[in-house]
Amino acid sequence: MKNIKNVLYGLILIALGIVLGLNALGYTDINLFFDGWWTLLIIVPCVINLFRGYNAGGNLVGIAIGTLLLLICRDVVDPKTVWQLIIPATLVFLGAGLLFKDAFSGKASKRIKEINDRSVSQAGSYAAFSSQNINFSGQPFNGTDLIAAFGSITCDLLFAEIKEDCVINAKATFGGIDIIIPQNVNVVVKSTSLFGGVGRKRKYPPIQGAPTVYINAVCLFGGVDLK
Repeated sequence: MKNIKNVLYGLILIALGIVLGLNALGYTDINLFFDGWWTLLIIVPCVINLFRGYNAGGNLVGIAIGTLLLLICRDVVDPKTVWQLIIPATLVFLGAGLLFKDAFSGKASKRIKEINDRSVSQAGSYAAFSSQNINFSGQPFNGTDLIAAFGSITCDLLFAEIKEDCVINAKATFGGIDIIIPQNVNVVVKSTSLFGGVGRKRKYPPIQGAPTVYINAVCLFGGVDLK
């Protein structure tokens, strides 16, 4: 995956060098600093990370946001219209979440509430405009809270000691969360999402008698990836 990153960045640098060289020689007159050029700093890294298979949900959201900002800068989309739609949609999403929080409470929801009420989870992680890497290798794990707002979190449970049912409360708002889960546990996902969601990189077949890791995800223009 690292090689793919190097190749893509290498091709971008070569293309920029060729354009600058042709401009200097007078063969072309390509303006690299067009209106909204800075949005490429959002779009390009997200595209590269998508090719690398890293945090698909979060990178797709990043590409969508970057493209929307580019269209606004190019006067293709009216920013007033965008804000007029985003704010009501967000309010409806939050209101519906509160209104129907317990109305359609299924078995998984009840179990998550039960575990959250009685257990003391490990210290949570919060990433805002930054990235966090958490590794629970060799440690007893009984749940945690992960919050990514305009940032990313990687939570590695591959070699964690999971002996009983636990809950990971994952909230991604304009960000992405990767959770690496061992193969000796069951996985149950409960997701409330708007313009985002929970992605699974592999299947999690049921294991009789094994503890269950409940993923309680809220995705608002963000994504949670299980690996």
